[in-house]
Amino acid sequence: MKQIPYRWVIVAAGGLLGCVAVGCMFSLPVFLVPIARTTGWSVTGVSTAMTIGFLAMAGASVVWGMLSDRWGPRVVALTGSVMLPASLAVASRATTLLEFQLAFGVLVGGATAAILAPLMACVTGWFDTHRSLAVSLVSAGMGMAPMTMSPFAAWLVSHQDWRTSLLILSGGAAVVMIPVALLVRRAPEAKGPGPQRSGGIPALTTREVVRSPQFVILFLTNFFCCATHSGPIFHTVSYAVSCGIPMITAVTIYSVEGLAGMGGRVVFGLLGDRFGAKRVLVSGLLLQALGATAYFFVNELSGFYAAAAIFGFIYAGVMPLYAVIVRENFPPGMMGTVIGGTMMAGSLGMATGPLVGGLVYDRFGSYGWLYLGSGAIGLGAFLIAMLFRPVPRSPLEPAIAH
Repeated sequence: MKQIPYRWVIVAAGGLLGCVAVGCMFSLPVFLVPIARTTGWSVTGVSTAMTIGFLAMAGASVVWGMLSDRWGPRVVALTGSVMLPASLAVASRATTLLEFQLAFGVLVGGATAAILAPLMACVTGWFDTHRSLAVSLVSAGMGMAPMTMSPFAAWLVSHQDWRTSLLILSGGAAVVMIPVALLVRRAPEAKGPGPQRSGGIPALTTREVVRSPQFVILFLTNFFCCATHSGPIFHTVSYAVSCGIPMITAVTIYSVEGLAGMGGRVVFGLLGDRFGAKRVLVSGLLLQALGATAYFFVNELSGFYAAAAIFGFIYAGVMPLYAVIVRENFPPGMMGTVIGGTMMAGSLGMATGPLVGGLVYDRFGSYGWLYLGSGAIGLGAFLIAMLFRPVPRSPLEPAIAH
């Protein structure tokens, strides 16, 4: 593909949209304690809204991905950019726990999915070279959320009630996302849905894709990978607060994790281009399991910072590599559908952490078992990823560039 300068605009737009979308959804960990204290709803009940959100993302990722293949990523991204602020506004008006769970869970989660899978699929189509780095940079933009959106949300809820804070967050998201979504374009060579041949990748139907061992292994790996870091990500702030660290300080732990994650995304992207995405992914999954377990041994601010830096660097680094592996093994015209499918698995994995972590804390008054369990699940992700084998290519066609 001719190296088109506009592809870097796509990277920037994808990173910014992802930052705001992820930041809005992950504002809930910051609002968790204020919501529970103000309303009397249980920590488990409020956390369940996040679980519902990830379940909504799971189902919506596939739908948005397929629509992106058919209509193009701009239409889908613009739709999500309108839906997300509207959903936050609805959640801010909820008067019962069920209303909040449905508004924040179903609506916010479904709208966030309209940004993530279509933008990742879009970026992979714009790059033949430096693909791992490009996808990682988009993911790095998403990783800016803990350093930008989370402190902003913490500042808001420190000066306003949580309902007003959510409403302000909604307005800010609309102002940023809608204009940026208009910059998104379909890659020049991605001219429609349906089976295609590229780089020796055989033409496949959707049914053949979802039944292929490559898709099944990626699906399962992504599920267990995200189940590994879901609980630690969501409950880190609450865990720190339970250890006696003030809320505004505890949020900085989340920011350290996000900053380290930005570095991890870039480093893992460069390593993926050099050594291959699959090899780097497998190594990262093993390190992630160890990183999740590290939280079990900390209870002071310095320990939290160290664990967050290591864990954030690793888990954030591995995540963009899934989209690269998909691009290397499946037809270009199905990128939205396939990446949406793998993100569905990731969303299902992410759905486990908020609920399980809340149950563990309500039952034991501590998060210890959450981190030990996360480490064990991470080892499972590593072992499953070891089974992945690339899609056989036609000997008459060149392999696609990494």
